[in-house]
Amino acid sequence: AEHKKAIEAMLLEYSQHPMGGAEAIPDDKLSKVVDELAKRPYAFSVLAFGDNGRVAGFANCFEGFSTFAAAALVNIHDLAVSKDFERQGVSQLLMSKVEEEARRRGAVKLTLEVLDGNSPAQAS
Repeated sequence: AEHKKAIEAMLLEYSQHPMGGAEAIPDDKLSKVVDELAKRPYAFSVLAFGDNGRVAGFANCFEGFSTFAAAALVNIHDLAVSKDFERQGVSQLLMSKVEEEARRRGAVKLTLEVLDGNSPAQAS
């Protein structure tokens, strides 16, 4: 239940940010997203928490397939850090944990799409 609330909180914050579309996810969608993700064995989320117990960031990932390598790949679909935790290495920690899970799943490739105007993400 704690992780569900943390993912929902991060999705809401991320959706309201210019990089996330600058529009809040409607409540009826937000309340279903974690349960829908849980139904998909190829989906996983990574959470980071601050010392104060508040959610600091998250990544939603999906396992896919590389036809050229004939092996799994992992795509980071959403990656965001809460405003209160920006520039504290949270994105690097999340990426490291995603990489660990990708390796555990036998993935040969990790992908992340970054918007053109997202220079902090491009720098990390």
